[in-house]
Formats: sequence, structure tokens, C-alpha cells
Amino acid sequence: MKSLRSLPRAAVAVLALSLGACSRDVIFESNEYSSPMTVNRIKRLYEARDACLAKNAVPSDTSNSDIASIAKAVALACAPETDRLIVASNPDRDPQVALAIRNDTDRRAMLYIMRAPR
Repeated sequence: MKSLRSLPRAAVAVLALSLGACSRDVIFESNEYSSPMTVNRIKRLYEARDACLAKNAVPSDTSNSDIASIAKAVALACAPETDRLIVASNPDRDPQVALAIRNDTDRRAMLYIMRAPR
């Protein structure tokens, strides 16, 4: 009978250890993926792209269609930064990844234009 009483304790211990193993990345925040240098480089490239978008964003009092064309122009002005970001974060040259990054650049350019001080 004594072994049956220790069974719930063992189950709780196994469950606690399993949950701890799954959440180790939360505990060790600096443990990002398998290559932290690559992750840090990509973060810096995102920051450079966003800084370019912010620098080139001009306020607009026009309609949404004009804002979209201005955002395209701002995104195009930051194409070198976007291209460096794509190369660094997409070593397999997946066209869907490149398209997602370009769409994100367009969306962020529009946000920067809408937030630009007038």
C-alpha cells in the first residue's frame, strides 16, 4: 500500500519537471534559438529598417489612397535596409519569407506616416 501512496507524489514531480523543461526559455531569456549572434544581427537589421522608415516618413493630410502611395515610396527608399534584413533572416531564400518581410515593411511605413507629427 505504501507504493500506491507515493504514486501521486511521483506523478506531481514528473509533471513539475516536465513543465519546467518546457518553460526554460522563459527562465533563461537570453537563450534565443540556436544562434544568438544571428538573432542579435537580425534585431539590429530590423532596428535599422525601422529607423529608415521613421526618418523618411512624412506627415500626410490626404486620403488613404495617397497615404498608401506615400508608404510605398517610403518603403522603396528603405529597400536596401529591407533587402539586408531579408538576406540575414532568410538563408533558405524562401519567397514567402521575403514577401512577408516586404509586406511588413509596407505596413510599418504606413504606420510611421500616420504617426508622423504634423
